[in-house]
Amino acid sequence: MLGHVVLFFTAKIQVISDNKKKQTNMKSHATFVFLILVLALTMQACSSLKHSNEKEQKVLIQTTEGDITLKLYNETPLHRNNFIKLVNAKTYNGLLFHRVIKEFMIQGGDPQSKTAGPDTMLGDGDVGYTVSSEFRTPQIYHKYGTIAAAREGDDSNPQKASSGCQFYIVVTYKFSTQARQDYINVGGTPHLDGNYTVFGEILKGMEVVEKISEVETDKHDRPIKAIRIKKMKLIR
Repeated sequence: MLGHVVLFFTAKIQVISDNKKKQTNMKSHATFVFLILVLALTMQACSSLKHSNEKEQKVLIQTTEGDITLKLYNETPLHRNNFIKLVNAKTYNGLLFHRVIKEFMIQGGDPQSKTAGPDTMLGDGDVGYTVSSEFRTPQIYHKYGTIAAAREGDDSNPQKASSGCQFYIVVTYKFSTQARQDYINVGGTPHLDGNYTVFGEILKGMEVVEKISEVETDKHDRPIKAIRIKKMKLIR
């Protein structure tokens, strides 16, 4: 009988010991998970701080209508680096702003526009690759004067990857008074945000962009008068 009691208490002690070990292991696991989360948040914060402290690259766009200066966002490194590469390669020199819509945007960067005749349909030219989307809403969005990447439509491009070269500059949005109040009070989604990658903004020369946006165009939104990018170059 005593032997059974000893075995019972021995088993009981073993169970208590095992439970304590399990609790200790669970606490250790929880602590480990917590430390991993803290590390991840710290790395994210450091990355954001790096982006905010890193000097932004500026680009001078010399056009037939005047000069435009823009900066490239560090928060969209794929688009920033690609644009810098194309500027250094002189890809944009001589290209047209081939699509212009008043009170909306001006678009350029089609390689075929460099030698295109006046009746040539433009907008399908590329450099043989796309750039993965880098949506940064709500921090970065389609405000007045931003530069964003054009892309193919959703049917053929469900990933919403950007054109490797074509871009547009936002001139303005026209919202009703009620729409403006709704966006202020309850939020909303302007139709381009989260669909096209914004990767920079104009620092100087919006009067030039406005001027280009108001030129006469044909039925395909191509300016009747050739509006060219004479040269792009990196500046500091």
